[in-house]
Amino acid sequence: MSTPEKVAIITGAGSGIGRAAAIALLRANYAVVLAGRRPEALTETVAAAGDAGQQALSVATDVSDPVAVANLFAETKAAFGRLDVLFNNAGSAAPPVPLEDLTIAQWQQVVDVNLTGPFLCTQEAIRMMKAQDPKGGRIINNGSVSAHAPRPFSAPYTATKHAITGLTRSASLDGRAHNIACGQIDIGNAETEMTELMSAGIVQADGSTKVEATMCVQHVADAVLYMAGLPLDANVQFMTVMATSMPFIGRG
Repeated sequence: MSTPEKVAIITGAGSGIGRAAAIALLRANYAVVLAGRRPEALTETVAAAGDAGQQALSVATDVSDPVAVANLFAETKAAFGRLDVLFNNAGSAAPPVPLEDLTIAQWQQVVDVNLTGPFLCTQEAIRMMKAQDPKGGRIINNGSVSAHAPRPFSAPYTATKHAITGLTRSASLDGRAHNIACGQIDIGNAETEMTELMSAGIVQADGSTKVEATMCVQHVADAVLYMAGLPLDANVQFMTVMATSMPFIGRG
């Protein structure tokens, strides 16, 4: 393999969007640090990348744990010496039950993974990026179309994804002085394990249950690769990539 041009960390790299993005970056000659809670899933991602997987480093990480996050970035620095891209992708959702029936534990688990996790990773990324030479880098947050509009019975997920937009804007502003760009990709109905249930129908705003359109997850990976590859004097602040006919734009 040729010498990697850039180094990236991807959280939630053991499945779905994280796996697709990791493979896309590896095949584009990035060194990629794969973070996720399940080591066996990270190993599967490396295998799926083929020969490009030689430039992957797997680090078992619970992004809600500050010690684990600090270790992730320490291992990245030890292995590659710098960090060019962080993709905050790991996410979790609560059961689809009425808001008033959610337990505090269910709420907190989603907040810990979807909001505290990206905050911790962003902190570590900024510390590393501002200290390296040349300094700077890029942070990409997975916001989801839930950063704009909720599904029924999705209060924890929707609240955290709205909050990610605030984190994106704050990191974009605070990172500016250190040549650190931060943008957000909002994804709608990519074909992953999380959207398999849509094939049987999903509850709509009017209470009906309908099958929704989906799109190939490779389109998301391509979009992340584009965002990651921009020079640091350019930034995709917000991008929405979605299945064209999913019920997102409209009323009801």
